Amino acid sequence: MPKFVYDFTEGSKELKDLLGGKGANLAEMTRLGLPVPPGFTITTEACRHYLSNGSPPEDLDAQIDTHLAALERAMGKRLGQPDDPLLVSVRSGAKHSMPGMMETVLNIGLNEESVAGLAAQSGDERFAWDSYRRLIQMFGRTVLGLDGDLFEEAVEAAKSSRGVVEDTGLGVDALKGLVGEFKDAVAEHTGHPFPDDPREQMRRAIRAVFDSWTAPRAVLYRRQERIPGDLGTAVNVCAMVFGNLGPDSGTGVAFTRDPATGAQGVYGDYLANAQGEDVVAGIRNTMPLADLETLAPDCYRSLLDIMERLENHYRDLCDIEFTIERGTLWMLQTRVGKRTAAAAFRIANQLLDQQVITLEEAADRVNGDQLAQLMFPRFTEDPDVPRDLLGRGMNASPGAAVGRAVFDSYTAVKWSRSGEDVILVRRETNPDDLDGMIAARGILTSRGGKTSHAAVVARGMGKTCVCGAEDLDVDTKNRRFTAPGGEIVEEGEVISVDGTTGEVFRGSVPVVSSPVVRYFEGEIDPASDQADDLVRAVHRIMNYVDAARRMYVRANADTAEDAARARRMGAQGIGLCRTEHMFLGSRRELVEALILAHTDGERADALDALLPLQCADFVEILAAMDGLPVTVRLLDPPLHEFLPDITELSVRVAVAEARGESVENDLRLLQAVHRLHEQNPMLGLRGVRLGLVVPGLFTMQVRAIAQAAAERRRAGGHPRPEVMIPLVGTVQELEIIRDESLAVLREVSEEYGVELDFPVGTMIELPRAALTAGPLAEHAEFFSFGTNDLTQTVWGFSRDDVEASFFSAYLEKGVFGASPFETLDIDGVGRLVQIAATEGRARRPDIKLGVCGEHGGDPASVHFFHDAGLDYVSCSPFRVPVARLEAGRAARRAT
Repeated sequence: MPKFVYDFTEGSKELKDLLGGKGANLAEMTRLGLPVPPGFTITTEACRHYLSNGSPPEDLDAQIDTHLAALERAMGKRLGQPDDPLLVSVRSGAKHSMPGMMETVLNIGLNEESVAGLAAQSGDERFAWDSYRRLIQMFGRTVLGLDGDLFEEAVEAAKSSRGVVEDTGLGVDALKGLVGEFKDAVAEHTGHPFPDDPREQMRRAIRAVFDSWTAPRAVLYRRQERIPGDLGTAVNVCAMVFGNLGPDSGTGVAFTRDPATGAQGVYGDYLANAQGEDVVAGIRNTMPLADLETLAPDCYRSLLDIMERLENHYRDLCDIEFTIERGTLWMLQTRVGKRTAAAAFRIANQLLDQQVITLEEAADRVNGDQLAQLMFPRFTEDPDVPRDLLGRGMNASPGAAVGRAVFDSYTAVKWSRSGEDVILVRRETNPDDLDGMIAARGILTSRGGKTSHAAVVARGMGKTCVCGAEDLDVDTKNRRFTAPGGEIVEEGEVISVDGTTGEVFRGSVPVVSSPVVRYFEGEIDPASDQADDLVRAVHRIMNYVDAARRMYVRANADTAEDAARARRMGAQGIGLCRTEHMFLGSRRELVEALILAHTDGERADALDALLPLQCADFVEILAAMDGLPVTVRLLDPPLHEFLPDITELSVRVAVAEARGESVENDLRLLQAVHRLHEQNPMLGLRGVRLGLVVPGLFTMQVRAIAQAAAERRRAGGHPRPEVMIPLVGTVQELEIIRDESLAVLREVSEEYGVELDFPVGTMIELPRAALTAGPLAEHAEFFSFGTNDLTQTVWGFSRDDVEASFFSAYLEKGVFGASPFETLDIDGVGRLVQIAATEGRARRPDIKLGVCGEHGGDPASVHFFHDAGLDYVSCSPFRVPVARLEAGRAARRAT
C-alpha cells in the first residue's frame, strides 16, 4: 500500500508537494534538531484520493493508528487518557500557504473525563477548562460548520456579566458555564451531541481538513493567487504544547525581517497566557516581540538563535510560530514569509549584499505584480494639505487606500462590483472575510497586530492594511466606528488608510507619485541622496533583468506625450499607435464629412483636410521615439463610433422637426448612422474592410505617416515607422492594402527626395489569420498579435458586454481562474499564437513577431510570449517596467 502518513522525523523541506508546506517545514526543523513537538503528517496524496473517491484511502486509518501509537509512546500518554491526556492539534497544510483553508483545531482529546486529568496534571483547573472551551469552539466552527458568532457572543456575554475585558479574566465557573453553553449550541444546531471520543474528534477533524480544500473561501483564494486546484492539502497532527498555562507561558509569531518594510531586526508579536490561534485571530492586541526579552530572557535568546539559524538555512525571510510552555520554547511552524512588494525588493537586495543569494536568485525573489504595486501613488506629505486624523494603528501593509467604509464582506463585494472603492472595516478578520478583502482597496481592523490574519493576507495580496487601531470602536452591527474624540464614521463615508504610517483619516487625502515611478521617469538618480534603499534595490534588479532579457519591450502610445513617457519608462519603441484616437474631438466633423460624402470630390476634400492633421500627429510621435520603431495601426474601429448616438440623434431630429427648424444635415447624418449601425459592433465594417470599402482612407493615413517620416529625415531625425494593417483574415485583403501602401511610400519618397523603406505588416486578431499565418507571412514583414480582439473572437464574446454580465459568475464558479482579458488564455488564444508564430517563421524566417494587446504587460503572459519565441511585447507606458522585469525573469528561467 502507498505510504500516506509520515512522522516529522521522516520528511524534509524538499517534500512540499507530498507533505505540504507546513508538514515539510516541521520535518525540516525536526531534522535540524530544533525543539518541535512530535507529530505526523497525512499526505496530499491521501487528500486527493479522498476528493476523487469521496472516502479516504483504505489503509489510511491503519497508518494513522500506527503513527498515533508511536506518538503516544514518545509522549508517555494516550490520546484522551483520563488521568493524563495526550492532546493533539490538527492543522491543514497545502503546498502553498492558503489563508482561506481550514483553521487549526487545538486540544483534541479533551472530554468530561480527561479535562479533570488535565487539571490535575497541570495543577491549574482554569487552564484545563479554558482548553476544553477552546476545543468545542474551534471544533464547532471549523469541523461542524457552525456560525462563529454563536460562540463569540456567548464569550462576550460572559465577560460583560463579570465585568472583565479579556477572556483571561474569566474564572473556572465562567469557563465551565461556557462549555455547557457551547455543547448545548452544538446539539441544537447539529442535532447531535459534541463527540466525546478522542479518536472520533481527530478522525472528523482530519476529514474536515480534506473537505476544506473545496470550501468556497479556499477556492476563491486559489483563484486569486492562481494556485492549481488539483494539489490537495496535507494534514498535520501534532502533540499539544500549551501557551495558556499562565503568565510564564504564551504564544507568538516572529519574522526574521520586517515583512512590511524589509528592515532587518526583531519583528513579531507575542501574547502571554494564550494559545497559538489567539495571535493570528487578533482577538487580543499583542505586545511587540522585543518585549519578550524582559518577560522570558532565556527563551528570547533561544528564539533569536533559532531565527538566525532558520534564515541562514532557508536563505530568506522566515515566518515562525512558537509557543512557550512554562519557560520552555517550542517551534510550531516556519515558512518563507509573505512580504509586501517593498519588502521583497529590499530583502532581495540585502541578501545580495550579504552574499547569501546571487543576482539571478534576487530577480527570482521579486515579480512584476510587486513592481506594479510599488508604482501605485501614495498620500502626499505636504503639511499644508488638511487632514482629519481619526486614529492610528499598526502599519501592517503599506500603500494609500481611499474608499467608502464598509463593515462586512458581502457589502464590500457588492459595492465594489458597482464601481465603488471600499475600505473593509472589521474588529478583526478571519478566513470568511476573504472575498471582501479581495474586493476592498484597503483593510482596517481595530484588533490584531502585524501577524494577524488581516495583516498576513493583506501583505500577500498587496493590499493596504492598518491593524490594531484599538482607539477606534468598531461597531459592525450598527455599521459604524467611533474615533477617540467621539467622531462617528457611518457606513458609506469616505476614509483614507495609510498602510505606511498606520494613520486613518476621514475623507479623501490627495495622493502623489511614488519614488519608484519618479525613478523610472528619470526624476530620481539612483546614485543620488534622493534615492532611498527601495529605489536602489529596484534599480539594481532592473539593470540585471534588462541585460538578461531577449524580448524587447515597447509601449502602446497614441500621443507624443504618452510616447515620451513610455520612453522614459524604458520602452524600446511603440508597438501600437492607434490612429482612431486622432479622429476625435474637433476632427470628428471631418470624419462625418467623409462618411456623408456623395461624390469622389467630397470624399477627397474630407481626406485632404484630415491629411495634414494626421501628419502633424505622426511628426510629434516619431520625434518622441526618434531612432526607435513606431508601429502605426491604420484605422481599426467601425465608422459608427465616430458618429452621434442613434437615439440621441433621432431625438434631436424629432425635436427640430417639431419646431419647424431645418434638419437637412442631421437627417443625412441620421441616415448614415442607420446605414452603418451594426447588430454586432466590432464584428462588421472595420479594420482592413474599411480600407477596401472607403476609397482613399488607408492611403491617406499611409501618406501622412510617410510625409511625417520624410519631414523628420529632413530635420536630421531617424524615424522608424511601421505600417500595420488591422483585422486581416485573408491573403487577398492584405495583398491589396500592402500594394497600395507601398505605392504611396514610393510617391512620397520621390516627392521628398528621401528613402522611405519601412516595413508593412499585419495584426493577428482573428482565428483565421492565426491559422493561415503561413500564406499571410509571404506578404507581411511583421505580425503583431492583437490579443484583446483575438480573445474576443476565440471565445465569441464582447469584452464590454460580458465583463458586466456573467464574468463574475464564471469567476466565482471557477470556469475562469482569471479573466482571459487580464491573463492570456494559453490553451485557446495561446495555441493560436504558437501556430501563427511557427507557421509565419516557416514561410518568412526573418519575420518580426510581437504582441500589442493588454496581455503584453501581464507578468504570466509575458513568460508565455517569451517561450513562444516572440521578439517583443507592447503594453501601456505604466506597465513597461513590469514587462521589462518579467521578460528578463523569463529569459533567466529559460537558461
